Amino acid sequence: MRSCQWCRGACSMLALPVLMLYSLAGQGSTPVLDWQVLLADPDPEELMELANQYEHAIGYRRDYGRARQLYCAAARLNYLPAQLRLAWMYANGLGAPRDTDLAAAWLQVAAANGDLQARKFLAFVGEPAVARKPRCTYESRLDAYAVATIPGKDWAAGVNTDTPERSKIAAWVRSLAPDYGLDPNLILAIIQTESNFNPRARSPMNAQGLMQLIPETAARFGVRDVTNPVENLHGGMAYMRWLLSFFQGDLRLSLAGYNAGERAVEKYLGIPPYKETQNYIRKVIRAYGRDTHPPVEPVAEPSKIIPSPRMRR
Repeated sequence: MRSCQWCRGACSMLALPVLMLYSLAGQGSTPVLDWQVLLADPDPEELMELANQYEHAIGYRRDYGRARQLYCAAARLNYLPAQLRLAWMYANGLGAPRDTDLAAAWLQVAAANGDLQARKFLAFVGEPAVARKPRCTYESRLDAYAVATIPGKDWAAGVNTDTPERSKIAAWVRSLAPDYGLDPNLILAIIQTESNFNPRARSPMNAQGLMQLIPETAARFGVRDVTNPVENLHGGMAYMRWLLSFFQGDLRLSLAGYNAGERAVEKYLGIPPYKETQNYIRKVIRAYGRDTHPPVEPVAEPSKIIPSPRMRR
């Protein structure tokens, strides 16, 4: 595809405000909390600026996936420059497989808001061959789950996100879960079952926060402040991704591991005979609305209780 100078120019903003707001990590390093803080209290211009830094390696290591996530968060706030930049990334395959239909879907949103540049770019890209909802894909295997659609996902039956507080948490989940290859609906179902969307929840076993992390799990997945809701979400999602990889996509075993620990699942060669764990699995699956999850990237050696492909055959 030919270079689109107007789009590149429209979105190549200097990142001075963000660099002043957050300490500069230095070339080749990855900041831990700056983009998380922005997603927790989003300002579309700041999201756009930080995304630009990640995309063009300004102060940080280049990370197209993180840039796309931040552009998407700003685009969902109806910020036109982010919608245009997101369309550019999809049209050119930056950080994701090239998808001109998805690029066109985002351009249609911007054009509907009266943006002339979007109309020109849409004419250049062409109308989508198949009607698409503008969304942010992080892994193509999640497409069937319609992740992160605009104007918002209709969450699975049994998960209530109607209040402002729950809606804010749901927005964090929509932004963060796909980065771990997870369906946001599953994370929302876990949050409802674990803490009922209370970021200050604490269990008798000292599990804390939205995803009820015990200190050992928090330390294992690099959570420094378990009371910070965004950090808590990251820790819980990292653990859930690890479990789905460890149990090779078996959702019930993964949920059992989240509730009782993966060693208990291995000890009993399946779901432990704990009434709490069995009820927990039923509650999450009922709220999630399905009993399977799309595959995740392997991040752990598979459990010995899962038969090998050869044994399955």
